[in-house]
Amino acid sequence: MMLKPYRLGALLLTLLALPVMLSVPALALTPGAPAAPTGRGHTAAQIGDFLIGFYGEHGPSAQDRETRVSQILKERQQVNEEVDVLLCAHDEPRDISIGPVTVAKTASVGWATVTTHWGSGDTDTFTAYVRLDSNPIRLDDVICAG
Repeated sequence: MMLKPYRLGALLLTLLALPVMLSVPALALTPGAPAAPTGRGHTAAQIGDFLIGFYGEHGPSAQDRETRVSQILKERQQVNEEVDVLLCAHDEPRDISIGPVTVAKTASVGWATVTTHWGSGDTDTFTAYVRLDSNPIRLDDVICAG
């Protein structure tokens, strides 16, 4: 099996954070729930609100794609023109929902599962990552499920 470079990098990021995530209790909050203090950086509630606003109902706007996304994701999109790397899809979804946010303070990252709903009734999921210290808050990475 051949991994694409961006998947290998995301896998490495996940594997490096795994020992930290397993040893430190994570905070999981539903988007919009009261913020729990993380000690530094963005809270789970702030990340949830950001992801809800960023993805909206059908995907990020052109302005959000330019100003609220990490340079890594911008470069990944340039290399993968046939797929929208922020949505892990070829088309615009009918609707998007954001799951509970998990924050790993010691790994300085928060993430949530994003579910895209399609006209056919199908759904797809991917994971969206935000660095806790990003200023302003922005999408740092996306890992597609398939």
